[in-house]
Amino acid sequence: MTKVWVLGAGQLGAMLQQAAYPLALDVHPLAPEDETLPEISAADIVTVEREQWPDTALTRHLSSQPGFINAAIFGRIADRLYQKTMLDELEINTAPWLPVTASSHAEALHAEIGEDILLKRRTGGYDGKGQFWLYQDQGDEIPSDWLDAAIAEQKIPFEEELSLVGARDADGNKVFYPLTLNLHSNGILMASVAPLERVKHLQSQAEAMLGKIMDSANYIGVMAMECFRVKDKLIVNELAPRVHNSGHWTQAGACVSQFEMHLRAVSGLPIKAPEVRGQSVMINLIGVARNIDWLNIPSSQCYWYGKDVRPGRKVGHININHPNKKAVQTALVKLRPLLPENYGAVFDWVQDELAKI
Repeated sequence: MTKVWVLGAGQLGAMLQQAAYPLALDVHPLAPEDETLPEISAADIVTVEREQWPDTALTRHLSSQPGFINAAIFGRIADRLYQKTMLDELEINTAPWLPVTASSHAEALHAEIGEDILLKRRTGGYDGKGQFWLYQDQGDEIPSDWLDAAIAEQKIPFEEELSLVGARDADGNKVFYPLTLNLHSNGILMASVAPLERVKHLQSQAEAMLGKIMDSANYIGVMAMECFRVKDKLIVNELAPRVHNSGHWTQAGACVSQFEMHLRAVSGLPIKAPEVRGQSVMINLIGVARNIDWLNIPSSQCYWYGKDVRPGRKVGHININHPNKKAVQTALVKLRPLLPENYGAVFDWVQDELAKI
């Protein structure tokens, strides 16, 4: 069996490991802090579940392997300065932006890119972390610890957030999943819905954008592109060179999940267009205690990550899928009382979106 070492041992690594068995791949997720260095042969493959990692003996060991896929791109694409520069060079729509340098001042940034500006740390920051708003009417100034460490983006008055998950193999073949509609709260993904007939006309635009990005980087594996939709224009917000939370619905809703697709691509197995199976909804479980009654919900799969429960922490997700949309709506009604009251707005949003389809 071909061995695949995964840098990172969180839930994404665990789900890659789960997806490996039908492919006869031997997947080993490794935490960066592990002190034991594995013996890796020249024929082994190294991939990641995260686009950045601490400098440890293990991460240096994995990064130095000849089978480390996409070694040249991870460090760069994890830097938002590089990511934004790359998008501009490829002439792909993204929010107007500027680097935050040691001499940057809020007044100049507002004059250049707008009244409301979002500062983003160049590296790190996810689920709403690593961000700071500058509002011109409040007279905010750039905090000193953000100088030379961030980019500044114009606030985009978007209508909704969409993401596209695609995969590319070593020969340049590409496949894509349908666009996914996402709901965020305080920067954390709460729910995803796919597919959506009303955004189908944007699929070719999204595929052209992500395909161009993957080709330019000679990327192999799954990549996710998060976008803002402004009328019929997609604007790239973030790129994730790995399997992605907004693609979790594919575990139930496609003939090949994003996890299997990534392993196929990096190991040289055929990738194929993912046939979609009915209507899917993914509900993220954020900072909630496990409830075994979730397992009774029809048309659903529950994934529990085995983490300690803390406020704001992703501890699991529930996929709901069925060929009949009404069955998905019924499952959501049954699930709603099994989650905290703050999920009411999430269920309302999902049901409203399903009613539009």
